[in-house]
Amino acid sequence: MPSKYLPAPSADTMGQYPAVRMRRTRQAAWSRRLVAETTLSAADLIWPLFVVEGANTRVPVASMPGVERLSVDLIVDTAREAADLGIPAVALFPFTDPKLRTEDAAEAWNRGNLVNRATRGIKAANLGIGVILDVALDPYTSHGHDGLLIDGRIANDATIGALIKQSLVQAEAGCDVLAPSDMMDGRIGAIRGALETAGHQDTMIMAYAAKFASAFYGPFRDAVGSSSTLKGDKRTYQMDPANTNEAIREVRLDIAEGADMVMVKPGMPYLDIVRRVSHELAVPTFAYQVSGEYAMIMAAVNAGYLDGDRAIMESLQGFKRAGASGVLTYFAPKAARYLNKNITS
Repeated sequence: MPSKYLPAPSADTMGQYPAVRMRRTRQAAWSRRLVAETTLSAADLIWPLFVVEGANTRVPVASMPGVERLSVDLIVDTAREAADLGIPAVALFPFTDPKLRTEDAAEAWNRGNLVNRATRGIKAANLGIGVILDVALDPYTSHGHDGLLIDGRIANDATIGALIKQSLVQAEAGCDVLAPSDMMDGRIGAIRGALETAGHQDTMIMAYAAKFASAFYGPFRDAVGSSSTLKGDKRTYQMDPANTNEAIREVRLDIAEGADMVMVKPGMPYLDIVRRVSHELAVPTFAYQVSGEYAMIMAAVNAGYLDGDRAIMESLQGFKRAGASGVLTYFAPKAARYLNKNITS
């Protein structure tokens, strides 16, 4: 009913205050939920996990408070926890014994390596959860690079041969999604062709299509043990943070070569790329909230500068608002518990 102090809205004033009061739909939790433009659920999360040798073994990652390397038996238990929380997939990364790291990265295609054993364990438990495995050589090379070094340079085509061998043993282990993160040219088409030939036509590929040479990877390299081995940097194959059109070109190529899904990495500093990819190319687009992003938020939370729950949820909502289909995040279990309680504000 119009206020006695104000005239009823006319055609000339429609769309203006006081006829339009944007706060009306914000006044209650139920109305905020009703008009929410984007939603976040546990089904949007992928939980990255680090695997280490041993039994009933937990090794804290110092640069990532709350994150641990877990032995295979505990990885299976954690995957069960993820399934119970409604998280649809876990992504596994190995901490490889330095004695197994070689110039040719042969441990990458060892059928009994850490991630393959963990994959078999998860699949044997019949948890109904997806397993995503990285395809890259950096956890297995003595020099810490994602590709093979020949005369001091990353050898693109020789690396693809190694990535194919790695992909095939991972598919045989029961991996649901291969995630090539190496950024070699042509590797998606080569891996897809090898999978088809070997009868793994149902194995999905989530391409790290736009992976930038970022300063935000440091804690992850600590977690997989490659920070101390890396010689030089990765700027000859990872993308220049200054470029956006190049990212779109990379994604288009990976889709054309057979990628089912694509990823942008890192996440929050590259939300513009997430938006462009998801809106312009209309392909399932994932973002990785990387270790450096996690460490920054946790440092601020532990110092008392941020409300942890609110900061975490706001950061994840930003990925969905930008157009991400889902997010790889170390906050996955905490966020899933929060979301499953249906807490609103």
